[in-house]
Amino acid sequence: MRAVWGVARAAMLRRGLQTLVIGLVTLTSTVAMVVALGLVDAASAPFDRAFGQQRGPHVIAAFDPAVISDAQLARAARRPGVEAAAGPFAQATVEIPEGAHNFGLGDEITVVGRPGPGGPVDRLDLWAGHWATRPGEVVLNRQSDWTADDLGKQIRLPSGPTLTVVGFAFDLSRTADAWVAPDQITALHPHTTQMLLRFTGASSGAELRSGLATVTEGLPDQALTGSQSYLTLKHQIGSSARAYAPYLLAFGILGVVVSVLIVANVVSGAVISGFRHIGILKAIGFTPGQVVVVYLAMTSVPAILGCALGTVVGNLAARPLFQFVFTGPDAGVFHDTAGIPAWVNLLALLGMPLVCALAALVPAARAHRLSAARAISAGTAPRAGRALGAQRRLAGSGLPRSMSLGLGLPLARPGRSALTLAAVVLGVTSVTFATGLATTMTRFGDAGRDAYQVTVYAGTIKHGREIEPVHGDLELQSLLRSLPGASQVTARADMEVRIAGSGRKAMLEGRRGDLPRLDSVLTEGRWTRRPGEVVAGSAFLRQNGLRVGDHLRLENGDRQREMTIVGEYMESNGRMVVTDWATVTAMSPREKPIAYHVKLREGADPAAYARAARAADAGTNPVPRGPNTTTQTIVGSASVLTLLLAVVASLGVFNTVLLNTRDRRRDLGMLKSIGMTPRQVTVMMVTSMAVLGAAGSLLGIPLGMLAYELVVPRMAGAVDMTLPGYMTDVWQGPALAGLALAGLVIGVLGAAVPARRAARLTVAQVLHNE
Repeated sequence: MRAVWGVARAAMLRRGLQTLVIGLVTLTSTVAMVVALGLVDAASAPFDRAFGQQRGPHVIAAFDPAVISDAQLARAARRPGVEAAAGPFAQATVEIPEGAHNFGLGDEITVVGRPGPGGPVDRLDLWAGHWATRPGEVVLNRQSDWTADDLGKQIRLPSGPTLTVVGFAFDLSRTADAWVAPDQITALHPHTTQMLLRFTGASSGAELRSGLATVTEGLPDQALTGSQSYLTLKHQIGSSARAYAPYLLAFGILGVVVSVLIVANVVSGAVISGFRHIGILKAIGFTPGQVVVVYLAMTSVPAILGCALGTVVGNLAARPLFQFVFTGPDAGVFHDTAGIPAWVNLLALLGMPLVCALAALVPAARAHRLSAARAISAGTAPRAGRALGAQRRLAGSGLPRSMSLGLGLPLARPGRSALTLAAVVLGVTSVTFATGLATTMTRFGDAGRDAYQVTVYAGTIKHGREIEPVHGDLELQSLLRSLPGASQVTARADMEVRIAGSGRKAMLEGRRGDLPRLDSVLTEGRWTRRPGEVVAGSAFLRQNGLRVGDHLRLENGDRQREMTIVGEYMESNGRMVVTDWATVTAMSPREKPIAYHVKLREGADPAAYARAARAADAGTNPVPRGPNTTTQTIVGSASVLTLLLAVVASLGVFNTVLLNTRDRRRDLGMLKSIGMTPRQVTVMMVTSMAVLGAAGSLLGIPLGMLAYELVVPRMAGAVDMTLPGYMTDVWQGPALAGLALAGLVIGVLGAAVPARRAARLTVAQVLHNE
């Protein structure tokens, strides 16, 4: 084996460029595979991992304590099919007075009496402070955005005791907004008993309904007042990640296929080009098995090194995308659980070297069967066949001779050319798909951005204290309009209302003042013209089974109003409904604006206006409108993945030209001996790949358009959003003309360097090698 390793190492050093190409191709291919598959896994797996770690409840069930006792519920939770249960816990709904510090929880919170954060179901992450064990203590469900002095603050309840915040816990399942000791909950007048259930079968809604029916079988009528499935929660929490999944899956598939094609092409080409060396080894006494091992070692060593380095780089490259995809109140737990899974790293470290070994084994097995004389002949004899015939027919086409020779060259190695063409096609597919996706996402990010540039919030927090504006509502709106640079000011009020008959809540948004033009986000119908009309977000309509033209009744306390849906606008928040100011004040006469949207004159500086607004009233919080980070992330990540796949495809072309040059060294020497210039040699070799690039464009553009039509609607559908038609109308003439050059660019760039290297070969060098 020492002799075998010595020959293999010498061959790697002698063919340094080819060894480097194998390493680079496997490195870039592995990076593409790790990033793509890791991000696809991240789009769905982190919730399952975090939910499993916290032993989250499959069903949160609410019971009426006036109808059923705790002892009855405890017995029901031991029925077949129940894996584990926690509770019963007393649950109360508590109103927080206006102006009190509510830690961003809202004006009405759910409080549960619970003895501790652990248990068989729903193990809470108590990440600050301690658990509430005595009366007057409360633990808040909060993941981040806190300061050290938040512990110890008090919440004064109008209908109960004053509660001191002693801890912060995170509950992915959102079973409560806050927890108190069981002895404390009685003072908060609980009206519900909460049970947390895990079932042995919980993969579908039907299984969960069946399990819950088993638990409630035989219980008094009206005992169960409500339930929430973890599948609904998973849908809500994972909506952002699911929006990324379709396009990441598309790039994942493209990355894996391109990687396999290019690696197979590179490695098999390296073995085929070494047939002469194989024959020499056999002539000096190497057995067929030893020859095969030599070539497996030659290709496996750089492949393993490339895969190892590519796995490390892929893990590092995926991390920034994880940090953005998992943002929001549940981000911390996902940051802890999201990452490149072990199976992806294992697949990269073992799968790619295996592909290299298989790609080398097939041609090496062919050489295994050849005698020494036939192997030497296979590695040195000129290849005529289809290539020579095509070149002869193209000679009369009027094209320069260097181009006609180049056009027929791919037929010399049809298998190698087919693999190269397939890689170019997928590279063009990636470029086409990414171009359409970037166009849509850019239009999505720009939609409505000309309506206003600064949002001035009425109220701010300084040194832990909430400060109100000095000026009154109308006075503040007039002041903001008078500041330098202001063109229009729109007051906005948000109020939470109930949807009659469903128990669901909606956020009713009213606007007053200079109403901005937001037609770029309108997907159907029109904006409101009179009181009682609303324009609903697309997610609100989908989740409530409504459409434009339907009526719904909204409730706020004892006030009700019939609303007509006259339009739909692009919005992923499933609670948003927009109306006019008169409708809001009819539902809540004392409602005040929470923010003012300011449209600036052209050329005005948003940052300067924000400073002026803050100076005019210290109780305001002006925020200039920043870039759409979702758009930036999707466009940026798609661009990086596309560039990565294009580089891999270009390396495939590079390798093909390199191998063709090695195969046709004798032909190149003959052509140079009869007068072909180095420039003509370069043109010939580049033309041979340009024709594959052109064919790749013709095939890849339709595939990229098909991928766009399959992926983009699913991305929007994942967050229950409808996109306006102009956002998806991306395939225009200029764009398609530019995409037609993608394959040519991949082919020409990949062929340029090895073609120039071939052009520098002298006749003496060719004859010396012979």
